[in-house]
Amino acid sequence: MAQYYTTMNLKSRFAPSPTGYLHLGNARTALFAWLAARGAGGTFILRLEDTDQQRSPEIYEKALLEDLRWFGIDWDEGPDRGGDHGPYRQMERLAIYDQYYARLQASGQAYPCYCSADDLAAERAVQRSAGKAPRYGGHCRHLHAEVRTEREAAGIRPTLRFRVPDQGILPVSDLVWGERHYALADLGDFVIRRSDGSPAFFFANAVDDALMGVNLVLRGEDHLTNTPRQILILQALGLPVPGYGHLPLLLGADGQPLSKRYGAVSLRGLREAGYLAPAVLNYLARLGHHYSATGFLDSSALAQGFALTQISRAPSHFDMVQLQHWQHEAVQSLDDAAAWNWLAPHLQDKVPTGQEMHFVAAVRANILLPADALDWAERCFASPTVDAEAAGAITGASPEFWSVAQATLRASGGDYRLWTKTLQQASGQRGKALFMPLRAALTGLTHGPELAALLPLIGEARALTRLHAAAQRS
Repeated sequence: MAQYYTTMNLKSRFAPSPTGYLHLGNARTALFAWLAARGAGGTFILRLEDTDQQRSPEIYEKALLEDLRWFGIDWDEGPDRGGDHGPYRQMERLAIYDQYYARLQASGQAYPCYCSADDLAAERAVQRSAGKAPRYGGHCRHLHAEVRTEREAAGIRPTLRFRVPDQGILPVSDLVWGERHYALADLGDFVIRRSDGSPAFFFANAVDDALMGVNLVLRGEDHLTNTPRQILILQALGLPVPGYGHLPLLLGADGQPLSKRYGAVSLRGLREAGYLAPAVLNYLARLGHHYSATGFLDSSALAQGFALTQISRAPSHFDMVQLQHWQHEAVQSLDDAAAWNWLAPHLQDKVPTGQEMHFVAAVRANILLPADALDWAERCFASPTVDAEAAGAITGASPEFWSVAQATLRASGGDYRLWTKTLQQASGQRGKALFMPLRAALTGLTHGPELAALLPLIGEARALTRLHAAAQRS
């Protein structure tokens, strides 16, 4: 049976295991599948592969749904909204799988296996020591019915294995990598149902895709070896085979694949740090996919510009500097009211009532994250810490400069332009020699937003106090 993939009535899915917070590698997979569906006006499914019950507490499922919604990914069918092909949790589909297990056993394409985990581990060790790829040797392939009955009477709970043809080549048209060929003799008979009765990934994942009408499966290249096994299952059951595209892995700074178990950056972690969803969206959409448009795009434009032909085969590396670039773009895309709504929960009443929009307008060009805004709120409305460079700028100015600075500020009534013009005339200082010490004294830093915008926030009284403190340092 040939694989089918078409942009007509395209249906893609994201099928995570809710065993931890969503790391960026999986978030990118979800995003690409969603962009493909939305760009083609198709359907997107969310399905939960929750057969690992010990590692799938409810907290992770809830977090997964929350994080995907924050990210801007929506779904047409899923565990929280239903659909025509549910249920959308694998543990609720066990009766469905049993029907297809029975069909495979009835046709002789699956058989029970009584080999113990120790026996299988020993077999693999021998194969590796001989330089061979590990594969099941087929010990239970031809057991007589009496032997099976004896072993089950002894309390041995078998797995169920799929019977792979002994010979032949399986061609697979990968939508990213092109056509690949797999020698069936190298695959070995594989488990499709565990001894506890739960479905193996190979089986449930493939059957669910077929029964839910999924015709495009985008997933990481670590699934490349799973694909021929799943195609064999679907062919044996007479079910449609989707088009498969395997994405090059997303690597961390250490060159290792991002993983939910080994300290990878999670979508939730970025959200809690204050990253904006459109920033992460723009960054991940470009990790392994080329867009002709280089500027900041909304989700609709990202979907319209998405194409499988533009997916790179080279692995992508997570780069915090690039993420910060898109965060800057996202911050600048906000209007002042939206920027304040983003920042307010993090500022803990640090900005006086009535000053919110003035504060946002003053500092937005100098913030990437809410922590930056909190720092500027403290510098404007509390007591700023003075860094070493600022301390040097303060002590570099003469006591007379600070005395004149205080006097002219009082005389100007807090008017920044009048104040600095008068101070320039009275002190004889101009340019950097004038503005650097003032910035250092007023904010504790030698860089930052325009002083003309900050001075009204700091206020004349606080400014005079800081200028007086600077005079004591000089």
